[in-house]
Amino acid sequence: MRRPFIAGNWKMNLDRAAAVDLARELIKQLGDADAVDVAVCPPSVYLDAVADVVKGTCVGLGAQNMYYEKNGAFTGEISGSMLADVGCKYVILGHSERRRILGETNEDVCRKVHVAFATGLIPIVCVGETLQEREAGKTFHIVREQVYGSLAGLKAEQAGELVIAYEPVWAIGTGVVASPEQAEEVHADLRNALEARFGGVLAAKLRLQYGGSVKASNAKELLAKENIDGALVGGAALKASDFVPIIEAARP
Repeated sequence: MRRPFIAGNWKMNLDRAAAVDLARELIKQLGDADAVDVAVCPPSVYLDAVADVVKGTCVGLGAQNMYYEKNGAFTGEISGSMLADVGCKYVILGHSERRRILGETNEDVCRKVHVAFATGLIPIVCVGETLQEREAGKTFHIVREQVYGSLAGLKAEQAGELVIAYEPVWAIGTGVVASPEQAEEVHADLRNALEARFGGVLAAKLRLQYGGSVKASNAKELLAKENIDGALVGGAALKASDFVPIIEAARP
């Protein structure tokens, strides 16, 4: 049985004091959270502060992005080794906002995935279609294209800890959520795509998250689906009172 994994993407929100307070409140409310893996992904400038709070607790630390070079003259970028150095376990890669706003390609994401594994980080690789692509019947094609492109050249033995987050672009931050049936349909096809790429044993092991306006009111129904193993949560991760019920909904 795949262990549920709930991650909070704080995006470009909060200040230092609020980030620290949120991390402390999460730990206080969660207790041991022994049946669910939990992570928070603060803005990079607050990673160090939040790392001090979550160290040794049930809450893991993740970053929202990284660069694909180890070091060098890349002003404004952050390397995987730097993230590992401040205590990160996870890194979100290929989020639709970075693909759409900043022009990241599957090739960019793929380079980052390889470097993440090389530096001991677990990548949370995001895939998902736009509303126009869904209406054109291209959902499965787009998601598979992103998965295959973002994981190109990755060996099965490397991919054991990989996490994939399906986030339909039309549901991110809009208040619109894919129905549990719509989400499960894509997750099932995604697992089939992973089986074709890495084999059935690994595909059955890899965790697939859903993201896109996840909240306490819809989490239980989404997480009950066979191929949905967790959630990548945006807005609802910014308050412990909203985020903790989603984590509770993931408990087996």
